[in-house]
Amino acid sequence: MLRYILLRGVLALAVAFTVSLAAFLLLNVATDPARAIAGEDATPEVVQTIRVRYGLDQPMPVRYAQWLGGVVQGDFGESYYWHKPVAELVAERAGVTIALALAAMAVTILIAIPLGVLAALNPNSWIDRTALGVAVSAQAVPNFWLGLIMIILFSVTFPIFPVSGDATWMHFVLPAFVLGATSVPAVMRLTRTGLIEVMGADYIRTARSKGYSGASLLWRHALRNALLPVISVLAVQLGQKFGGSVITESIFALNGLGRLALESILGADIPTVQMLIFVFAIVFVVMNLLADILNAALDPRIRIG
Repeated sequence: MLRYILLRGVLALAVAFTVSLAAFLLLNVATDPARAIAGEDATPEVVQTIRVRYGLDQPMPVRYAQWLGGVVQGDFGESYYWHKPVAELVAERAGVTIALALAAMAVTILIAIPLGVLAALNPNSWIDRTALGVAVSAQAVPNFWLGLIMIILFSVTFPIFPVSGDATWMHFVLPAFVLGATSVPAVMRLTRTGLIEVMGADYIRTARSKGYSGASLLWRHALRNALLPVISVLAVQLGQKFGGSVITESIFALNGLGRLALESILGADIPTVQMLIFVFAIVFVVMNLLADILNAALDPRIRIG
């Protein structure tokens, strides 16, 4: 088990390094950071002054090495737009995004898993078709459209929830539903497929012969094994919630990392954008690593393979 964890950890570090390099190259090759900071009307002298001030006159490998060395030491650089440490900006906004991501995952679990179980227990019935229809609809609807519809219905027509802000838990209800709905199709379908497969297994027939049935059979034998692959998907979806929160946080004016990313892009704040991409990638990689470890602990065949 320890060898498996070490191998997966090394792979995760390699992925994180690759993402950091790709983000650095894309942000520094696709545009001139000094020109972006100075503005289109700035003179060449002003652009050169900014380039020297922020160390942008150094060769790119040197700049990347300096940035990576700073990250290792916990120094993420200074924001061009807000003129404060990037680490401070991320720390101020991270709590909102974490709360939103966890609430969105709760919405996904509460909707997708019961729908998947109902569909699996009633295959090819109207319940199954309705559940699949809900999954297809959730997959087809864009976040921004669903967010606007939720605001019109539950903030304007029926003023139940606040339109924007993050002061109370009420402010997170609508954005959590919007962000969580995007993960419902994948989790629901995987739950349905896994449970249908498990219900036809030999050990389920043996359990039935011993008198197990109904909820006892479902909870003690079938669902536990059917949800093994769902764990990996939930971990991946949780990692995606951080990077995918940009649109949702912008619609509902939540001051989280997603909105910070959008503001940084519009303000040509390359250090902040670069760090946010790295943070989102690290969260995604860590969630995948934890899912692999948990699956390996629950199913020894994975680590043996």
